[in-house]
Amino acid sequence: MALIRLGFGRQHFCLLKRRSFLMLKLAALVFAVVLFCEFLIYYLVIFRCDWPEVKTPASDSGQKTLKAMFLADTHLLGEVRGHWLDKLRREWQMERAFQTALRLLQPEVVFILGDIFDEGKWSSSQAWADDVERFQKIFRHPRHVQLKVVAGNHDIGFHYQMNAYKIKRFEKVFSPERLFSWKGINFVMVNSVALEGDGCHICSEAEAELIEISRKLNCSRKLLWWLRPRLILSGHTHSACEVLHGAEVPEISVPSFSWRNRNNPSFIMGSMTPTEYALAKCYLPYEDTVLATYCVAAGLLVVLILVHSELLPSPFLFGWNLLRKFKTT
Repeated sequence: MALIRLGFGRQHFCLLKRRSFLMLKLAALVFAVVLFCEFLIYYLVIFRCDWPEVKTPASDSGQKTLKAMFLADTHLLGEVRGHWLDKLRREWQMERAFQTALRLLQPEVVFILGDIFDEGKWSSSQAWADDVERFQKIFRHPRHVQLKVVAGNHDIGFHYQMNAYKIKRFEKVFSPERLFSWKGINFVMVNSVALEGDGCHICSEAEAELIEISRKLNCSRKLLWWLRPRLILSGHTHSACEVLHGAEVPEISVPSFSWRNRNNPSFIMGSMTPTEYALAKCYLPYEDTVLATYCVAAGLLVVLILVHSELLPSPFLFGWNLLRKFKTT
């Protein structure tokens, strides 16, 4: 009787040991997949990005090179059209991508060119405050990194929706400066929504600001559209300065940084001196790759559980038997 009990105890202990070993393997697999899909994949993809080189090295010309990141159309979801699960997933992806890019690439300036929010054009005061709080968490940055934000039509409304209240609300959070200069490079940040040329009050103020900037930069009024840009950067969904296309000034459409976009989210890296610039695009991880990894991991989990339950032969045992059968024949 004692031997039977001892045998039963050993069998029970072995069963518990097998179950514990299975749970350990399952937990290790889940942890590894989550770690890869939610953290490591951003490092693996963004690590391949590199700053472009200007034609004349800064060391040869005596000029300092500025490293600037340009992104647009983050479209943080609002309370009306934003489902909480969609918010959680998309904003986590943007946060990980942005924080990883800051750590690996170490830009000096980051420009976000419009449409920061998806519902800023109609959001209430409380909803606006909530959206701003989430933005500041996602795009937090060290003090030595400058973050410059330009308003888009989803932030302050389309031209016929825009008003002074929405503009002041935006500029209360984000600096209203129009001219930003660093390392001898001038960046003019324009409210493109106010450039309809229809003589509206806000449009007149925007044009007056550009004239004042032109005066500060000692530009001639005969030059291209008050200023003489070397490069125009606009948001992904619409061009801010289409009237300048005929002046042989290159315009680069900055891609969407949000996973809501059907295209692969990405951003632009710029190496700049006062006389030259070079641009390169840096892609972010494909969401299809992440989903495929999760699907493969789920399949492996099912196989492990079936093998443990002896509903499916062990792949190693199956392969060994197959090899023995091949040798005997």
